[in-house]
Amino acid sequence: MNPTFTTITSSCVPLPMENIDTDQIIPARFLKATDREGFGENLFRDWRYDNEGNPKKDFVLNNPKYSGCILVAGKNFGCGSSREHAAWAIADYGFRVVISSFFADIHKNNELNNFVLPVVVTEGFLQELFASIEKDENTQVKVDLINQTVENLSTGSKESFDINPYKKQCLIDGLDDIGYLLSRKEDIEKFEKENNK
Repeated sequence: MNPTFTTITSSCVPLPMENIDTDQIIPARFLKATDREGFGENLFRDWRYDNEGNPKKDFVLNNPKYSGCILVAGKNFGCGSSREHAAWAIADYGFRVVISSFFADIHKNNELNNFVLPVVVTEGFLQELFASIEKDENTQVKVDLINQTVENLSTGSKESFDINPYKKQCLIDGLDDIGYLLSRKEDIEKFEKENNK
């Protein structure tokens, strides 16, 4: 069963670096698997662990004071190769939303296909959000998919974001492309009957 999505309010994990590419999100050596499960443990693998597999204390995912299902990242998130495994890793780790001021198009679509909502905000909103999280790691952000708004609850700043209407409905209903087609089976059959007379 895929997760449904209407409104999420959560604390955030900040990653204020620009041009984070898909090889940094999930290194190429982990791409052999075809099952989506287990990729989360290798999310940002080379930033999270040293060569002996020990957690690096200075990396944000290893810092217990940061938690939540919203990742806040710098501009141009998901650039580089088109590997869907990067979105698998983000979703498997438990993130439901990624906020950035710009996403690489293919990665953005891969996130949507894996029930992770990419929220594009202005650079000003993004920097204010980073500042709020730095000031208070428990800063809450409210993402309202129905109304397509994102709000920094510590400052009251709010912005609207765009999303493809079809993908929006799929997220709300927890349906992938095949599930969506199956949900419209009666409509499809009715259309076929009416047009094959």
